[in-house]
Amino acid sequence: KLYDLMSGMMFEASDSNETLIRALMRARRLHGGKHVVCEDPQRQPMDYKHLISAAFAFARVLGRQIPPPPAEASVPAVGVLLPNMTGTVLTFFALHIMRRTPAMLNFSAGAANIVSACQTAQLTHVISSRRFVDMGKLAPVVEAIEGAGVTMVYLEDVRKQIGLGDKITGLAARFVPELMEYARKPAASPDDAAVVLFTSGSEGTPKGVVLSHRNIRANCHQIGSRIDFGPTDIVFNCLPMFHSFGLTGGTLLPILSGLRAFYYPSPLHYRIVPELIYDTNATILFGTDTFLGGYARFAHPYDFHAIRYIFAGAEKLKDETRRIYAEKYGVRIFEGYGATETAPVISINTPMHNKPGSVGRLLPGITAKLEPVEGIEGNAGKLVIHGPNIMKGYLKSDTPGVLQPPEGGWYDTGDIVGQDEAGYITIQGRMKRFAKIGGEMVSLTAVESALQKLWPETHHAVVSVKDDKKGEKLILFTTQPQAAGEDITRHFRSLGINELSIPRQIQQVAEIPLLGTGKTDYVTLQKQAAGL
Repeated sequence: KLYDLMSGMMFEASDSNETLIRALMRARRLHGGKHVVCEDPQRQPMDYKHLISAAFAFARVLGRQIPPPPAEASVPAVGVLLPNMTGTVLTFFALHIMRRTPAMLNFSAGAANIVSACQTAQLTHVISSRRFVDMGKLAPVVEAIEGAGVTMVYLEDVRKQIGLGDKITGLAARFVPELMEYARKPAASPDDAAVVLFTSGSEGTPKGVVLSHRNIRANCHQIGSRIDFGPTDIVFNCLPMFHSFGLTGGTLLPILSGLRAFYYPSPLHYRIVPELIYDTNATILFGTDTFLGGYARFAHPYDFHAIRYIFAGAEKLKDETRRIYAEKYGVRIFEGYGATETAPVISINTPMHNKPGSVGRLLPGITAKLEPVEGIEGNAGKLVIHGPNIMKGYLKSDTPGVLQPPEGGWYDTGDIVGQDEAGYITIQGRMKRFAKIGGEMVSLTAVESALQKLWPETHHAVVSVKDDKKGEKLILFTTQPQAAGEDITRHFRSLGINELSIPRQIQQVAEIPLLGTGKTDYVTLQKQAAGL
């Protein structure tokens, strides 16, 4: 109770009533212009002075290439199709100086989804890099974007067009950035749109999520009231910035709090990432279960010698992953829970309050209610929340450019959760990830967890399809060789799990399809299941 009261007071005393660019300038005043805040594999560290100066110069050049938005635009967005690198951070803040909203595009989503995102957010321009397009083999994506009438702007061209006036602007921003920011019109408000992110699309068409400056600043302060970090910490971020976890947790939180961040463009380089974590002396790592499991296969026990915290989110953390990191590396993984719509963190385990298997306790400032769901018993239900980190609203493909705010400021997570007396939250599954079999509600997430205990070394995903006899039936996709129904039945019985939860069909696959965020691509699996 005392801890909750004190962390709540700490959050309430924090100032979320500022834009991200002003928060950047505040951090510069607090930590000094020469304090290094970001670096990437190019190994050219960038301090606050350089970051702010370059952002102002960049904004001036981009302003000549990207015309002002129409007056009626609800969100004046500009697309960003870039990997994790300091240039992406620079572009992000340059757009804010221009009073434009970065729309972070998921370059792993495929041409059709990216074009859909451009249309949903009514983008007229997308900023990218020729080198990135070439290395990422994204030429077909760029062709599709341009085919939809969107203009591509390349960083290489922007750099070439920096003239004397732009350099003078950047130089002035080194010394009087606050004056230059206050002089820009129109004035920016903390309630303006700060970023457009797109939902993962793991269960359907991606939606644009509009987060305000206040949403992001509030979530940073909420996290800071529960986690102890400071300017001596180094964050290793390989989660993409188009993902809310990678943007807020891995990018904006460190930059605006005086932490040094190292950006790496791909979380899938399982051999390289642990070596760089060692090389950079990183103390904080963000990841998903899939990515952390990949690093554990190749990392040397000393690679994580400096790590203080590993935070996992976006998907359920497997017991095996938690065990390996504790036993082999001597590091605890703190599992959290969030959503793009909540900027993103809702709850998190901490060094002081950690309950393995749960996703921690709600952050201060968040009010929650559990709505009853048929077939779900005990202190559990559908989680609906309210707080300062709840999004401004959605941009949907059927009504492009129209901002649809959450009703009454409440966000329906669509997750079935349980909450114990101490406030720890346990995710039982998505509403959409429950099947009604023989009149009983069966959590597909719980089925996957049980299968993971049977075959911890391989990957499994369960989907449901219609069944004439029992309403629905479960289909298991697994990378386990020679997976047998008899083994599953025997295992489920030993755990006391209802036999309605046993998959009726098993599909052995070489790999489970994943989204760019590391989540299982259930849309693809559902299509495959429907064709069986």
